[in-house]
Amino acid sequence: RIGLSAHDYQQAVAGAEVWISRAIRSDESETVPSRWVNRLVNLLAGLPDNGGPAALARMRADGRAWIAMAQAAGAPDAAVVPAPRPSPRPPLAARPRELSVTQVQTLIRDPYAIYARKILRLAPLDPLTPSADALLRGNAIHKILETFMKQQIAPVAPDARALLMQISADHLAIACPWPTMQRMWLARIDRFAEWFLHTEAARQGLASPAHFEKKGNIGLDSVDFQLVCKADRIDNAADGSVRVYDYKTGEAPTEKVQLLFDKQLLLTAAMVERGAFDGLGKTAVTGATFIALGSSPKEVAAPLDKAPPDTVWDNFHTLIREWGQVDRGYSARLAMAMMSRPSDYDHLSRYGEWDETTPVTPVLLT
Repeated sequence: RIGLSAHDYQQAVAGAEVWISRAIRSDESETVPSRWVNRLVNLLAGLPDNGGPAALARMRADGRAWIAMAQAAGAPDAAVVPAPRPSPRPPLAARPRELSVTQVQTLIRDPYAIYARKILRLAPLDPLTPSADALLRGNAIHKILETFMKQQIAPVAPDARALLMQISADHLAIACPWPTMQRMWLARIDRFAEWFLHTEAARQGLASPAHFEKKGNIGLDSVDFQLVCKADRIDNAADGSVRVYDYKTGEAPTEKVQLLFDKQLLLTAAMVERGAFDGLGKTAVTGATFIALGSSPKEVAAPLDKAPPDTVWDNFHTLIREWGQVDRGYSARLAMAMMSRPSDYDHLSRYGEWDETTPVTPVLLT
């Protein structure tokens, strides 16, 4: 391999125009020049009778000129004022009158994304070339588990795992037209299949799967506002209560995150108890759980004991009433889970010209 690299370098460096560069620093550490660069510098510096030092000086001068132009191209124009951190305040009549339970977290963490999506009606464009992304994988696994549950296959049946894998293969053959990704996703399902079937037996011991992808909606009492939901799964218990489940193909939110930000299951439970789902009526919720199917599958319960449905519903009323105040702005990246996590609207908010330490600039819109 070393000989092949030397041969490739020998041919490349004999070109009519050659740029030889290296990184002076890597992260916070200085780098060491490669032996090729050291050899070239020492050779030229040691040939004074053949114009070596002059050639080396000319090469370095050419390099400095190009580096200076690159730095000048990337340098901010002092005459250009960076964009402020936006916090638009649109008229109350233009503000959204409907959100889904999953969008409530966005309203809390990144209100500007709700402003761009719901008020400006700017939706991210699909890629020109479809890809096997996380969204497609999540939708596929949701559909696979829904199909498995609807077929009423007992999770303790000897052939349950084989049937689950066959359903997975059949669905991915249609939903994921990339053979390599099909195999990778099947391997992912195979890794959590045993755990899923084992825990599913325990879940079905508490209640029977009854409703899948169940849509619900409910209006608020004191505000002109609708909350909508599509529950992955609702199970009926023998005592007339229900249990709510949501599949996650990534990490499930922790209890603390659910109490402060991700209120999806808490709000879904509150909606169920208020009769937001046709055919269920006002039904008590005895449990709400995320079924996380990532690299380390696990169940994460919604903290109904610390945030009972009545309390969650009252707090949600308060939140929406706050957004009904004209001086409440849709601030960009208000409380992101991680600063490194991108928003679909970072380019629109000019993120980068400001950061999370920049105070928001309210703008009253008419």
